[in-house]
Amino acid sequence: MSFLASRFDFRSFRGATLAAAFLMAPALAHAETAPFANYAGNWSGNGTITIAEGGTERIRCRGTYSVDGSGNNLHQVLRCASDSYKFELTSNILAKGSNITGSWSEASRGVNGTVEGSIANGQVTALVQTNGYAATFNVVTRGNKQSVNISSKGELRGVTISLSRSN
Repeated sequence: MSFLASRFDFRSFRGATLAAAFLMAPALAHAETAPFANYAGNWSGNGTITIAEGGTERIRCRGTYSVDGSGNNLHQVLRCASDSYKFELTSNILAKGSNITGSWSEASRGVNGTVEGSIANGQVTALVQTNGYAATFNVVTRGNKQSVNISSKGELRGVTISLSRSN
């Protein structure tokens, strides 16, 4: 068992932070009439998790995103794994103007939560909350590439991920 697996109980808020951040990443790139219209498809990528003590671990993710006809509703299923753990997440996200709201869940660990965000100049800043814990994240998308940065003041200090969409 790695250091990360022994330090984190993914039934707690730490797992929730990762879950919500990964789920929201592709959804939060642009505010437009149909903000999710260009997100349907398959995404994959990798990144790094950083914990409070400074340790890191690589993570790999694959997701499938479905968008309704209006382009305002997104349904996501994301599977992520590292050397120490794996999880499957589901989210439903609604865009109204420059506001984004939604919910997510990770069934095997029994965690769920909400996301509220705003979009300005192609960059998203959002707040992820569950069980009294909060984290912020920023998402930038350019074409079929996306970068995600998450930060919190808890044991899980940060996550950085690069995703690519395959057509």
